[in-house]
Amino acid sequence: MSMRLPGCSRRPHVHPRGVAAEVDSLLAGRFENRNPPALRRLVNSLLMRVDPDGYERRRQEKMAARRLEIRHGDHGSSTLFAELPSDRAQALYAACDRDALAKKRQGDKRTMDQLRLDALVERCLGSHGCAGKPKAQIFVHIDLPTLLGLRDNPGELAGCGDISPEMARAIAFDADSVWNRIIDEPMTGLPVDLGRENYRPPSAMRKYLHVTHRTCSMPGCNRPAQYTDLDHAQAWKDGGGTDKANLRPLCRAHHVLRDEPGWTFTTNDTGTLTVTTPNGRSYTEEPPRTGFA
Repeated sequence: MSMRLPGCSRRPHVHPRGVAAEVDSLLAGRFENRNPPALRRLVNSLLMRVDPDGYERRRQEKMAARRLEIRHGDHGSSTLFAELPSDRAQALYAACDRDALAKKRQGDKRTMDQLRLDALVERCLGSHGCAGKPKAQIFVHIDLPTLLGLRDNPGELAGCGDISPEMARAIAFDADSVWNRIIDEPMTGLPVDLGRENYRPPSAMRKYLHVTHRTCSMPGCNRPAQYTDLDHAQAWKDGGGTDKANLRPLCRAHHVLRDEPGWTFTTNDTGTLTVTTPNGRSYTEEPPRTGFA
């Protein structure tokens, strides 16, 4: 028997003040341990649930208003500003990030920021060797009833957050899509836990963890999980296993940060990660969702 999340059903037009009031009431008591990026994602998700039709209307308006701007600065430097649908932006960034990482692994001395920007220029203006590049990996999550049009639950674009069901279905059924469509139903062939036999997880387990965690586990970090390191919550040297329960994705910056003095990363029995900074502030990241029921 399927269940619908509160606020996901279609309903008559709601006045903007009513929407704001309802979202404000749902936010009560939920600011604790959330930094600005995490809070923005929460508000966006609540807006989608409270007023799905209004959210979709605004998404369509934003898409129609997409634009590219250039602002010339000092010393021969200019800035490009692009406002475009989140799925396209995420795909462009991931493609440039993959190009940059490949060159860095070959010993390129440029910084990752420089390499990503140079990769964007090469992709736009053309360069030798760009033809036939493999497509970047982008994960789009959608539950099966929503995919079939039986429900209207939000989907999720890894690294971005919740997206409208219309957008998720459009991506899922696009014959030329470069995105990996992840259907949230039990699937066969998932990796088993490997205990203490291996330090590095096999490719099957890595993909499973990337799909289930979706982003870096650091509170507020939106880096897609497939571009992160897999960190042992309980260190290998302290008896931690290479298994689904003990592994979590951390982007390289936050993986390194874990070992800096004054920082503590604590995971409880339910998988909830709490990060405490040197000044004593704590931020919490809930374990990934496993369904929409």
